[in-house]
Amino acid sequence: MTDANESRAPRRIAVIGAPIDMGASQRGTLMGPAALRTAGLLTVLGSLGFEVTDHGDVAVADMADLADPPPQNANHYRDIQRWTRAVSNRGYALARSGAIPIFLGGDHSLSMGSVNAMARHWREAGREFFVLWLDAHADYNTPATTLTANMHGMAASFLCGESGLDGLLGEGPRVSIDPDRLELFGTRSIDRLEKELMRQRKISVVDMRAIDEFGVGVLIRRVIDKVRACNGVLHVSFDVDFLDPDVAPGVGTTVPGGATYREAHLIMEMLHDSGVVRSLDIVELNPFLDERGRTARTAVELVGSLFGQQIIDRPTPSNAITSQD
Repeated sequence: MTDANESRAPRRIAVIGAPIDMGASQRGTLMGPAALRTAGLLTVLGSLGFEVTDHGDVAVADMADLADPPPQNANHYRDIQRWTRAVSNRGYALARSGAIPIFLGGDHSLSMGSVNAMARHWREAGREFFVLWLDAHADYNTPATTLTANMHGMAASFLCGESGLDGLLGEGPRVSIDPDRLELFGTRSIDRLEKELMRQRKISVVDMRAIDEFGVGVLIRRVIDKVRACNGVLHVSFDVDFLDPDVAPGVGTTVPGGATYREAHLIMEMLHDSGVVRSLDIVELNPFLDERGRTARTAVELVGSLFGQQIIDRPTPSNAITSQD
């Protein structure tokens, strides 16, 4: 819920790029932040009445390596460690500024830093914190379960406090969320050992079968109601492979049978109306694999819907997305 002071607060968005591509097997997502900017993301957000500040891209070149022994089955661990520390530090500072942070990826390993930052901020603010994982994949592998050793497939498990990557943040605070606060949505690819771990943790999964059977409106409303029930806030981690490859071909890990263009817009529109979203990742966009920028443009359109873009005018709920007071 918002109060009168919050509704009058300036609506501010802080955009930060994290051009990471070593967490995935297919290189090229390091060009994702530039592609999203080129596709007009900042212009769209500005047209919706937000004060938008682009903080550029996170830099890690000057960060010193840590001395912890790299775990087995974690490709490019040292590189991802630098990115995770940098993104977590910058994201936490942006959240404390009162703006809504938007992280431009980069592969999904960036969420190890972004979600940690948001969880840390909201714990200090005394608010319950939830994560909506819009993704074809569960990303709940650990070094002990992974088949590929690619760290973008371990991001969700890391943010829930699973072991195996315990030194990733060095001396920085690791603020994990309860598995009950993670909502996987649109999932259609889960590894065998990963599935068993998720079953043990009782992770909430809305797969494409559920979406086909019940519809996205009913299912995303359940997520919203769960967050609202405890006056919580929501971080949306949007992997563009959540969308069907016919809609978004510019990803390295396409899985057939994903969300349609209209289903994705409905999700974003309902999230906007709910007023619970306070941060966002956009990940796994690979312009090298895109078709004339089509996936980047689609992602920008969906973010527009998340922040209030409408085809026709509708009354905006009093608790629609705004910056926190």
